[in-house]
Amino acid sequence: MNRPASLEFRMPADASPLGFRQRPARVLLEIEGLRKHFTRDDAPAAVERVGLTVGEGELIALLGPSGCGKTTTLRMIGGFEIPDAGTITLRGRDITRLPPEARGIGFVFQDYALFPHLDVLANVRFGLRGMTRAEAEARAREMLRLVGLEELAARRPHELSGGQQQRVALARTLAPAPPLVLLDEPFSNLDTAMRVETRQEVRALLKKSGSAAVLVTHDQEEALALADRVAVMAAGRVVQVGTPDEIYRNPANAFVASFLGRSNILAGNADGMDADTALGRLPLSRAANGAVRLAVRPEQIMLEPDPDGPAAVVGREFRGHDQLYWVQEGETCMLVISGPGAEIETGTRVRLRVCDCVVPLS
Repeated sequence: MNRPASLEFRMPADASPLGFRQRPARVLLEIEGLRKHFTRDDAPAAVERVGLTVGEGELIALLGPSGCGKTTTLRMIGGFEIPDAGTITLRGRDITRLPPEARGIGFVFQDYALFPHLDVLANVRFGLRGMTRAEAEARAREMLRLVGLEELAARRPHELSGGQQQRVALARTLAPAPPLVLLDEPFSNLDTAMRVETRQEVRALLKKSGSAAVLVTHDQEEALALADRVAVMAAGRVVQVGTPDEIYRNPANAFVASFLGRSNILAGNADGMDADTALGRLPLSRAANGAVRLAVRPEQIMLEPDPDGPAAVVGREFRGHDQLYWVQEGETCMLVISGPGAEIETGTRVRLRVCDCVVPLS
């Protein structure tokens, strides 16, 4: 089956008109011109000219496919990698070349890195320095109350569920009250149902603690659910920054449109607020002129069975809460998502109707 080639990526200009240089009101962390090579100089950099700001108490997700540079960026923020160029500033202090322990940043690892020979209370107390034992224990118990695990203080990590281990790791990280917490794919070891529950708990805990956070993920749903802002990365660069709603509704290019959710990329000829396409004349979300590429979300398309319709359903995938259809009209193959209701069988003739404004891409 021919499916739309919607993952085309073209690097935009250094500054996107859709929020690439957005800055929060109170900046906690500022990254400028970050660059990192792991191989010979003529090979592409793992991270190239990354710039980003994180506000006090803000949750930012670094989102992108494997190999895009998001984990390398996180490791440079944490001090586990030293950049070849660029600066990292935390509350006005240059921390670019400081070791991890001198940065005052918390880090939650994928495997949680709990000490198996220590109970939960001792694990949370472990990172507290400069306190008496009584003060450290009181602080650790306070953090366990915050994450709802005070009654499990005497258990060992192997006696906990994956979600409970995640909360212990977060409590240990938050106990020293770091201004910034780094999370690298923190939910990758959890099953689907547990991921949904745990990520909302983690967001609530971070907001309650007041710590800002940078989260690395390749899961679009996770980024949309957790983050105040999302920084989409590709080929070692940040290609767009904005709130989940801004990026989903106004992607800067075909890569962002297709990676953050799915999109059909259509060629068109724009004239102001409308464009002529293979699906007819479509309204645009913003003015454009001349040849354009348009992002049409699958949920923006209505399917109407019609024996004389110009299109045909060529594939179908049942997903419970909705259904995916691949629909062929001439040379154009479109992905359509419809909610629960009557199923449309493969081979059915249909008409396609776009029911919302579509986005012209840069």
